[in-house]
Amino acid sequence: MRSSSYSVLPGLGPTLGFTLAYLGLLVLLPISALVLYSVNHLSAAEFWQAVSQPRVVASFRLSFVAALIGATLNALFGLILSWVLVRYTFPGRRLVDALIDLPFAMPTAVSGIALCAIFAPNGWIGKLVAPLGIEMAYNPVGVVIALTFIGLPFVVRTLQPVLRELETEQEEAAACLGANRWQTFSRVLWPTLLPALLTGFALAFARAVGEYGSVIFIAGNLPMVSEIAPLMIMSHLEEYDYAGASAIAVVMLSLSFLLLLLINQLQAWSWQRIGGSRV
Repeated sequence: MRSSSYSVLPGLGPTLGFTLAYLGLLVLLPISALVLYSVNHLSAAEFWQAVSQPRVVASFRLSFVAALIGATLNALFGLILSWVLVRYTFPGRRLVDALIDLPFAMPTAVSGIALCAIFAPNGWIGKLVAPLGIEMAYNPVGVVIALTFIGLPFVVRTLQPVLRELETEQEEAAACLGANRWQTFSRVLWPTLLPALLTGFALAFARAVGEYGSVIFIAGNLPMVSEIAPLMIMSHLEEYDYAGASAIAVVMLSLSFLLLLLINQLQAWSWQRIGGSRV
């Protein structure tokens, strides 16, 4: 007699169908419309001409390099912040933990204005470093600052649950076996934290590549210097050049997808290493 287990949740068919339909409407349909619009309105030569202009290439370089730098900084300092917030108790810890989500809650334009008030030449920090010849706004440095600001919560919120689930007994066992603190971190904690860190890095990078509102205020938007790719798209749209804007968007989409695919492959490889080491 065959026994079947009862579940209150729908079966594979309805849930899979709903998942594919929902994903298709919200993600695949807009992306497909963007690609088809570009294909139907531009020839291959026109597409290449639209995306190979010096200003456009410079905006691509700035957007992706600044996003990578910002995501890397967030991965480093986000790991430290997560560790402190999870492993230590100190006065004001809940307030600091709540402030991590501030870039989520603030409108992007407000974030840009706030960053200008701090890092502009007449800002709180900008006026202190300006006599030293250091400019932290209206240049690529300002773009990196803005992208780092908006991407920090992704890393911290991804790492915190993993740190909470780590058992301190493993660290104590490593210490009893003679491991120092660096060996305990690199051989016991790091393999478990790496997949979550890569996930946070990917989320911060993806968020930074498409950021617009908080960047345009502090970037200065100087041609060939501090123009980001989303700004180039907006410039083409203001000129009613929808085909050119779609071409730039398709290139950004393709490059972002390839980089995220690479990061996901690294994440899967790190999870396999963890599973293999536990067998």
